[in-house]
Amino acid sequence: MDYFIKNDKEKAKQLFNEIRSGEDEVDKARRLVSQELAEIGAILISREDFLRFTNLTSEIADFSEGIAFRLVEIMEHNWSVAGDIKKDLLKLSEAVQDTAQKLRETMMVLTYGSSKTMEKAKDVEIAERVVDEIYRELEIKILGSKLDLPALILLRDVLQLLEDSADKAEDAADALRVLSFIM
Repeated sequence: MDYFIKNDKEKAKQLFNEIRSGEDEVDKARRLVSQELAEIGAILISREDFLRFTNLTSEIADFSEGIAFRLVEIMEHNWSVAGDIKKDLLKLSEAVQDTAQKLRETMMVLTYGSSKTMEKAKDVEIAERVVDEIYRELEIKILGSKLDLPALILLRDVLQLLEDSADKAEDAADALRVLSFIM
């Protein structure tokens, strides 16, 4: 988002390629977890919950790649986006990042027991609600703007993917809640 706001096409393309590589790594890790769970699955009661968590978090990586692609395309086509919309996009992306960070914190306390996990998972819910509010306001602002139609469609997709990322983080936090009861 920073490179989009600065209109730095080269760095945005470079970061997009890094995100794409990172997404491949996430997919490899998810497959490895699935394989490991299949091998030890008979003794692990909560294997479905682990799989659900890894699948939800890997979807966030998929969404990140889609966001980066669309932002690069807007820059490549030199479609103009107003500064106030860019500023609000940054605000939304920061709120999504905060939600993902709170999910990470929830995962880190998983072994400390269900009460600590529940407390941290609640923080994910609160952060996701902030994303929802910013998303709704920005969606209306973009639809009412004078953007070129292709840019408007791509930006709306970016908004949706950002909001979907926060939703997946909340769903993953719910999966961690379930896992915390078994650990």
